[in-house]
Amino acid sequence: MDVEELELQMLIEELSNYNGRATELISYYIPAGYDLAKVLDHLSYEYSTAQNIKDKNTRQHVMDALAKIINYLKGLKKLPERGLVIFCGNISNKPGDVDIRLWAIEPPDKLNIRLYRCDSRFVLDPLKELILPKQIYGLIVLDRGEASIGVLKGNQLIILENKQSWVPGKIRAGGQSSVRFQRLIEQDVHLWLKYLADEVRNYFEKDLDKLVGILVGGPGLLKEQFVNGDYLPYHLKQKVLGVYDTAYSNEYGLKELLERAKDVLEKTEYVREIELVKLFFEHLGKGTGLVVYGFDDVKKALEIGAVDTILISEDYKDKIKELMDLIKQTNAKVEIISKNHPEGEQFSNFKIGAILRFKI
Repeated sequence: MDVEELELQMLIEELSNYNGRATELISYYIPAGYDLAKVLDHLSYEYSTAQNIKDKNTRQHVMDALAKIINYLKGLKKLPERGLVIFCGNISNKPGDVDIRLWAIEPPDKLNIRLYRCDSRFVLDPLKELILPKQIYGLIVLDRGEASIGVLKGNQLIILENKQSWVPGKIRAGGQSSVRFQRLIEQDVHLWLKYLADEVRNYFEKDLDKLVGILVGGPGLLKEQFVNGDYLPYHLKQKVLGVYDTAYSNEYGLKELLERAKDVLEKTEYVREIELVKLFFEHLGKGTGLVVYGFDDVKKALEIGAVDTILISEDYKDKIKELMDLIKQTNAKVEIISKNHPEGEQFSNFKIGAILRFKI
């Protein structure tokens, strides 16, 4: 993971914890290409308007925050190319205490919105949108009795639906009854596949611009009928990257599908995480001396520039703040390991570890 992206994620988490005692926390999103002079004119207007706020403390806090923003912007020759996001306000919750803080962030992608808001919370959703995974994979596993639909976003496997079908099992009947029952079952199968196709459209078409591809799996032949028949619309059928055999058609089937499709997903965060954890345990098992684990040992390895990649479990990621300066100095990479896969669950017992550039 990019260190700047990790810092931004942690900052968003920090900002989400602040509550103003009134509408005194300012969020200002300035789009790319906007004129700095216009921004300063707007803030001067807001400063004049703030003088009409009835509550004395709120009025002073908002005016102080606006003055801090204006002073910061006057120190810039121009706005950053991708735009600018500013958060400022009194973050102290203690009566009588004042702590006016300012955060100025150049977004990771070009900012297209302009927003000014004074509220009791910082407005973070537009910033969160900018760091969401830009690519997603649609996942479907199915058989006659059950189906599951999900998406892979970054390192997150998200289960969208698990559904039991109405298709009956095999019915033992002879003669004409057998033929009639078989015909009814085939009709139910058709309706089942049609239902699944409609659900897939509902889930995937709203993110069509981010949908890299669709993976389909299942334990029987029904998956081929689903993909090759007239169920999926052409634009989704063209997105199918592969059809795989899986033992299950539930959540476990979706995870198995990701394992089977590693060749397609090799560049995704999900697969990268798994491969890094496997490499960590491989070095650990062979005693190569190219891994360390535990906060103190990882820190010592960073101090001598030995760390190539830090692995840190998602439940422990707040500790990375204490190492951020060393990470930047040594150009170490960081990977937050989720618990969405067995490897991540296993690694969570170690909390933090590192793959080294050389033995120490």
